[in-house]
Amino acid sequence: MVVKGARSKIMRFILLGIIGAFATTLISAPAVFSQGASVIKIDGSSTVFPITEAVAEEFQAENRDIKVTVGVSGTGGGFEKFCNGEIDISDASRPIKPEEADKCKAAGIDYVELKIGIDALTVVVNPRNTWTNNLTLAELKKMWEPEAQGKITNWNQVRSGFPDAPLKLFGPGTDSGTFDYFTEKVVGKSKASRSDYTASEDDNVLVQGISRDPNALGYFGYAYYAANQQRLKAVPLDSGNGAVAPNREDVENHTYPLSRPLFIYVSKKSAQRPEVARFVEFYLNNPDLVSEVGYVPLPATDYEVVRTTFQRR
Repeated sequence: MVVKGARSKIMRFILLGIIGAFATTLISAPAVFSQGASVIKIDGSSTVFPITEAVAEEFQAENRDIKVTVGVSGTGGGFEKFCNGEIDISDASRPIKPEEADKCKAAGIDYVELKIGIDALTVVVNPRNTWTNNLTLAELKKMWEPEAQGKITNWNQVRSGFPDAPLKLFGPGTDSGTFDYFTEKVVGKSKASRSDYTASEDDNVLVQGISRDPNALGYFGYAYYAANQQRLKAVPLDSGNGAVAPNREDVENHTYPLSRPLFIYVSKKSAQRPEVARFVEFYLNNPDLVSEVGYVPLPATDYEVVRTTFQRR
């Protein structure tokens, strides 16, 4: 397996993203490429980004004639570019929607869906929050459902015994697959959410806001919590069988209530190019990079199935 310090590279990237503005399109791996180098274009989920960036860095270290660009426009934004034929691979933190699949079909974009790991979507608060040691999914719904807008504005409205302090919410924007998954799983309907919260497609912005405000609560992919554990506190979640913290064991045994698969979508046309096929094969042959950046790899037998799926297109 080719790990070569990928975790430190990705954690450094995430931390640097907190300090500065996040570019619309990020160019991976600080390598010098020859003129006319082949380019592989990737965009989409901010949750999947740390994995893809780690893979891109390691791949480019071995393939100096190939340049991999990795953008972060959210799962929905990535699919829009993908179905427009602008990119070769789309990172996704949810499966493609029927209307997105129809758009790809209408544009003649055939693709292969490849599962590449599992995320424990993580609810976090500021470390100075001493009262939130767990939350039920019902309490999360009470905070985030559309009916809460302008009404559930204090912590003591969430649970008796919580302080009379303002509830400051941070979450992904509406193009995010994390937003889609969270609203469907917690609120009960995809995209059903209050809108009076601080929203961003850049998870680093959410990390920064929550780490500064003792009354804040937000959610995003586990890798962003893992990179900032000194600045954030993960909240164990209770779906009716006791509170469970986000961790590998409880993701693998399906007891953590907000675990979800992560994907890449590969254009079949792009996959005909040898450099794209080589990159995807490299991606699937290095599952250690999934755990290096904080997510949970699939079982080995699942990767065998995924590799076969790609080989057969």
